[in-house]
Formats: sequence, structure tokens, C-alpha cells
Amino acid sequence: MKQKFLDAIRERILLFDGAMGTEIQRFDPKPEDFPDGKDGFNDGLILTRPEWIKKIHRSYLEAGADCIETNSFGSNKIKLDEYGYGDRTVEINKKIAELAAETAAEFTDKPRYVIGSMGPTGFLPSSNDPDLGQMPLDQIREAYRLQAQGLIQGGVDALLIETSQDILEVKLAIEGAQQAMTDAAKNVALIANVTLDQYGKMLLGTNIQAAYTTVSDMGIDVFGLNCSTGPIEMTPSVRWLDEQNGLKILVVPNAGMPENEGGHAVYKMTPEKMADALRDFVAKYRNVRVIGGCCGTNPAHIAALRKVIDEIKPTS
Repeated sequence: MKQKFLDAIRERILLFDGAMGTEIQRFDPKPEDFPDGKDGFNDGLILTRPEWIKKIHRSYLEAGADCIETNSFGSNKIKLDEYGYGDRTVEINKKIAELAAETAAEFTDKPRYVIGSMGPTGFLPSSNDPDLGQMPLDQIREAYRLQAQGLIQGGVDALLIETSQDILEVKLAIEGAQQAMTDAAKNVALIANVTLDQYGKMLLGTNIQAAYTTVSDMGIDVFGLNCSTGPIEMTPSVRWLDEQNGLKILVVPNAGMPENEGGHAVYKMTPEKMADALRDFVAKYRNVRVIGGCCGTNPAHIAALRKVIDEIKPTS
């Protein structure tokens, strides 16, 4: 039997994969590639171009990733409603997870884990914004419960609440995920990530201390940082988290800070420079147990991070 995800991170550092969206763009998708011609409906490619997603998963596994994230970042019910697929939330998430699990099963050299990605709803329940702050809390919680239900049915090893901008939404996602586990009578690891700007704040001003304190006693297994910045800007927050000596820590930065070129965000941190930065993290902070890449990263970045991990002796 495969070692459980949480047992694995106690023994060694695990490597996540890199970006999904930019890898999808390498296929130069046209509107007709998406369900009902809904251009940009990346998660919907499970229905029309599953072979693309499988190829991306496989490329990261071949680069040495221990874990692949499901292509379900925007598959909570609220997001799927925008494309007219909200009533298929459980089905779509199950299919997405099964595809990732099938791909991971192709690799038998070592345990490979499937991580169920759960991104933001697009609303900010903590804010007073007349549009973004008005979604009822129970609807947000239910949107995540349905997504988690599908991902669990599809066989994920962990649920990842990621790229979070509002700490209240993180709490609601945790509650929804935990309810889904209760309903399924099956527990999987639960990871809560927040996204900080270069000044160490979430979008609505929450700092790392407040974010961690808010959710660390809610029964999550790992607390992490992903997206928004490169690894250098994350350093003060990672240092503070490590000092708490509590939850295991996940660090999944972008390939540096985004630079605007012709109206597009460009990420220029090379695999080598990113590897050097994360080498410092895993060397200095013993509670950092998961690393990987977010926006701007590709299989070359993950291969460089694989070398970093392989140089390190396992610690518990």
C-alpha cells in the first residue's frame, strides 16, 4: 500500500508540480477546444481535451514531482456556475481527480500523490464591496463542499485550498471540505494556503500572523504560501511560520515577481535561481516540508527543485 501523504511529509520533503494554466496555453487552445466554445474554461478541458491535461500531469511527474495538483482550480460550484456547469460540480471534480490519479498510477518508482486543487470563488466575504462582498456565507461553504465531494470520490490524497485572498473564505472552504470528508466517511490531508503580496499581506490586509492564527486550530494538516510573489518576497513570512513550530509548511512561489510586458505578466526567474532560493528555505527551516512552483514555472523548474530535494538528507 502507498504511504499516506502526511506520513510521507514527516519523513521527507515532497515536491509539488508547477503551473497548469501556462502549460495549457502551450497547446494554443482555440474557443472550439473548450466545452460549448467557452474560451478560457480551462477546467472544462476534462470534457473536451483530457489528453492535454494528462500530458501536462505526466510532464511534471517525469520531472520528478511527488505530487500533482488536479486541474480543478476554478471548479467550485460558484465558478462553474459562470460557465453553466455548476449543476455538474461533483461529476466534473470527480473526473478531474480520476484523470490525475490515472496518470500518477503510471509511475511506480515511488509514491505519487494527487492533490485536489480548490481555488477562490471570486468573492470576498470579508469585504463591504457591494458586489464581491455579498455572496451568502453558506453558499460559499456549500460550493466548496460539493467540490471537495467530487475530488474525494475521484481519489485525491489531499485537498488544497489555494491562492486564497480572504481568510474568511479560507475558513468556509475548510468547513466545506471537512463536511465532505464526514459525508464520505473518508479523511484526506487538508492543506490551507494563503497568497500574500510583496509586503506580506493578503488582499484585504490580513498579515501572516493573523491568517495562521485564524485557521491553524481548525483541523488542517499543512499551512502554506503560494502564488503572488517569488520565493524571496516570501522569506519573512516563511521564517515566522517556521518559528511557530506548529503545522508543517508548504511553499509554492511564482517564478519571481511578475513583470508587465505588453499587457501580459511575465515571470523571469530561471529554474536555477528558483532552486537556489528554495534550497535556502529547506536548509534553514525544518518545518518546510513541501515545495513546488506556481505561476511561470514549468517542468524545468520542477526538475531543478527535484535536485535540491535529492541533495538533502531526510529529516523528521
